[in-house]
Amino acid sequence: MRVTRSPMMILLASLPALAAVAGCNYAPGNPAHEAAVAQPNTVTNFDALYQQNCAGCHGTHGQGGAANGLESGVYLVIADDSTIRRVTAEGVSGTSMPAFAQSSGGMLTDAQIDSIVKGIRERGTIANLEGTVPPSYAAKTPGDAKRGAEIYNTFCSSCHGPGGSGTTKASSIVDAAYLTLVSDQYLRTVVITGRPELGAPDWRADVPGRPMSEADVSDVVAWLSAQRPERQGETASRVNSTNAYTGATQ
Repeated sequence: MRVTRSPMMILLASLPALAAVAGCNYAPGNPAHEAAVAQPNTVTNFDALYQQNCAGCHGTHGQGGAANGLESGVYLVIADDSTIRRVTAEGVSGTSMPAFAQSSGGMLTDAQIDSIVKGIRERGTIANLEGTVPPSYAAKTPGDAKRGAEIYNTFCSSCHGPGGSGTTKASSIVDAAYLTLVSDQYLRTVVITGRPELGAPDWRADVPGRPMSEADVSDVVAWLSAQRPERQGETASRVNSTNAYTGATQ
């Protein structure tokens, strides 16, 4: 005997199966549609990008940490957008600052780099320089290390001690590990901007009423650079070579 099923009977019979299939989408451990994770290279939110890539060194809010602060008013005066972008994208070779742009071996797209630069500029506060003009971000001429030793004694030794070995006020700035990890440009930037979060003054306040000049900054950076172990080795090598040639002794 042939049984004929009505459309209604077929629909009712199929409901349990349909419910089971639909329920699979909400099984434990199966993420809902709204919980889908965005692809890393599509994230352009500044806060997310900064926390993931910058906060570890520059501080949670850009106040500084292992590296100088990015919210520094003075830094935002001397460093233009192209400078901030170049350092972010390309990093600084030989230091702890990595390249973040994909074009330089990093993980971030051009759009993400642009978001970071824009966010740093917008979140920071431009310093009131009260009519003073800071030294340039990049050195205009090579510094004089010999004169830099005198400049150091005048502007820096009261906190960092004779020879830069440190005091109870401030740490050593001639430590071999420290100088190996930082570039000359970093040293120049810190001399100009200071480290407010550490109590280090900017270029205007080392000696009250006597801001450091462009030459002062370049020369003290040249002196600091000369304290790097490899530079000292180069100097000793040149002296030994000269002595060997002339027959002189130390």
